[in-house]
Amino acid sequence: MKTNVLMVCLGNICRSPLAEGILKSKTDPKKVSVDSAGTGDYHVGHQPDPRSIDIAKTYNLDITSQRGRQFSVQDFDKFQHIYVMDTFNYADVIALARNDKDRSKVKLILEEIFPGENVDVPDPYQGLAEGFKNVYKMLDEACEIIAKKLEGKTPE
Repeated sequence: MKTNVLMVCLGNICRSPLAEGILKSKTDPKKVSVDSAGTGDYHVGHQPDPRSIDIAKTYNLDITSQRGRQFSVQDFDKFQHIYVMDTFNYADVIALARNDKDRSKVKLILEEIFPGENVDVPDPYQGLAEGFKNVYKMLDEACEIIAKKLEGKTPE
């Protein structure tokens, strides 16, 4: 059975598209499906931010086919793992959870690197290209751990 993973940020144009692209590059598409969404509806139907596209290209990833969409309650039914980028997104997604099963699927993505520390992936939207580079590095490290867990190479 295929494992479905969802990456979530605020607008679904900066952090979660990068996380989607990175995790896709590290997993077998026959075994793992990766998508992304935003808690807000600001960029539904839009391509990722040009700065996210540029930093992804730097690492030979093409995220230009992605389009922004808003997180919905139905995502709890489709995805086994929901990784959110920060505590605000976490609170927004948890507020839509219908039960403990839904809540158990939601995790801050940087918990993979900093367990129990509630570390946020900073939102680079208002900043410069350097912020996108830093976000990429954080997400790459977290996605490496997630990919290994999904492949059963490390304990969850």
